Amino acid sequence: MDLARVETLEASEILQWALEAYGDSFAIATSFQKESTVLIDLASRVTPHVRAFTLDTGRLPEETYRMMDTVRERYGIPIEVVFPDREEVERMATEYGPNLFLDSVERRKMCCEVRKVRPLERKLKELRAWATGLRREQAETRTHIPKAGVVDGRMKISPLADWTAAQLDEYIRVHQVPVHPLYARGYTSIGCGPCTRAIRAGEPQRAGRWWWEQEGGKECGIHFATDGTVRHA
Repeated sequence: MDLARVETLEASEILQWALEAYGDSFAIATSFQKESTVLIDLASRVTPHVRAFTLDTGRLPEETYRMMDTVRERYGIPIEVVFPDREEVERMATEYGPNLFLDSVERRKMCCEVRKVRPLERKLKELRAWATGLRREQAETRTHIPKAGVVDGRMKISPLADWTAAQLDEYIRVHQVPVHPLYARGYTSIGCGPCTRAIRAGEPQRAGRWWWEQEGGKECGIHFATDGTVRHA
């Protein structure tokens, strides 16, 4: 399908196209935040045969594991769990300590690279297309993300790119989509346990990610490089 045409489609239409065009070589990436769970809900209305995968960094909050079970039971789909390379994690933790992400922006990004970026790269080798929950409203770095685009020969799809937070919450309410428990505690962006906190009144949505950092942006490297350009994972 022409990518300009994809920009005019609704999220459900985009997912239907992706599922029909790519079949089993298409999967939804989920961290069990609102966006990706809505994607799973939308896709499950097209077909019961939905592939979804998640990155288990080894530092996720317990609530995320509970959410994983909730989604699996609600939609009757397996969640493909992707882990970082054990030896890489061991070498990194031995040399820099288990909480190296607190030392500097550079070491935090190293940790994200080992625990998230490289496992994702391995997983994507299995796929011709994948969907993410990115929304343009989430952060300045995400303002211009397309609904679909080819990255390194693979179709990357963001069906909710033009959705607002209000639209997301309304869909969740109407369709009773499961919601990660940490949202009720003031979280608006959920990642690894040590690197995520609830936000304060007036703070932007991603302020709770790596809140101790004063530079380097609020991205892990999966979708965007340091300068805000698209990451070719």
